[in-house]
Amino acid sequence: MQDFKQFITFFKDYSRSRVISFGHSFESLKDVVVALLIVKRGKYSTSFLNTSLLILVAAAIIGAPAIAENNPFINNFDVSSKNVQAAVVSYNPYDNALGTVISSKPRDKVEDYSVKNGDTLETISKRFDISVNTIKWANDLKNDTIKPSQVLKIPPVTGVVHKVVSGENIYSIAKKYKTDAQKIVNFPFNDFEDSETFALTPGQTLYVPDGVIEEQKPTYSAPVFAQIQAGVQGTSNFIWPTTGIITQYPIWYHMALDIANSSNPPVIAADTGTVVYAGCINYGYGCHVIVDHGNGYQTLYGHLLRIDVSAGQAVGKGSQLGLMGSTGRSTGTHLHFEIRSGSTLLNPLNFLK
Repeated sequence: MQDFKQFITFFKDYSRSRVISFGHSFESLKDVVVALLIVKRGKYSTSFLNTSLLILVAAAIIGAPAIAENNPFINNFDVSSKNVQAAVVSYNPYDNALGTVISSKPRDKVEDYSVKNGDTLETISKRFDISVNTIKWANDLKNDTIKPSQVLKIPPVTGVVHKVVSGENIYSIAKKYKTDAQKIVNFPFNDFEDSETFALTPGQTLYVPDGVIEEQKPTYSAPVFAQIQAGVQGTSNFIWPTTGIITQYPIWYHMALDIANSSNPPVIAADTGTVVYAGCINYGYGCHVIVDHGNGYQTLYGHLLRIDVSAGQAVGKGSQLGLMGSTGRSTGTHLHFEIRSGSTLLNPLNFLK
């Protein structure tokens, strides 16, 4: 054990001395190399630069085809003909990115479109990349029905085309159409009297991107009944009050006709008479009209979207009373139609021609 300890001590001393000796030798050699480089520092610079340039040129020639083939900004690279076809790019400072220019002319105003056979509002909206409602609002369409050769106004962007009146500004208009005023400012074809305050000129056309026109909600009122006008009397021959499909036939607990049509068609008077009630309640018949025909019969038209007559008004057979809707106790767009005699509900199918 004593000999082993002496061997370990000797080995440590020997190793230390060899490491120190190697370090001295390395430092001496390094000093010589450094001194040589300093003395000869200008002698090899030209050769080094020439060699580096040759290496770069060779790398460019060898790697050029591979680089061109994978370069997203070059469509074709023909090495033999040295013909390079470059894509046109544009810089957008707001995107901080490069993108290919699309050569499509944007629409800057309302255009007229003549409806062709087979056209629908949906196909036209896709063709012009705007919404169906945008076309309906621009043309004051109450339903989706269009006819060949009918001329439609096509706005340049989805939203609302608004004619400015005195006192309006971009903020009041944006609020009216449920959109952001910044979208009005951003649309490039909107003109302003003052580019800093975005002042508007009364009578100018303003495009409101993404604006919406909400359907006017019916106002509910207390029932007001009117007297029958003298001399206004029906024929007792009733015509159909609207168009659509019958979704509910008369039955003992529902002695009326329910006629449904999702396009909100007009509702007309089934016979000549006097409007004795025209108003809205938030239950039951909702917005409805009652016509007294002066011969013992009355007709009722319920769940209307809009009422176009008033109490006390005389109406002829076929006169428009309003539009089919879904107000009051209703789960979908339809007309609830009744024929009454006094306080008795009669089966309308026995009278309609």
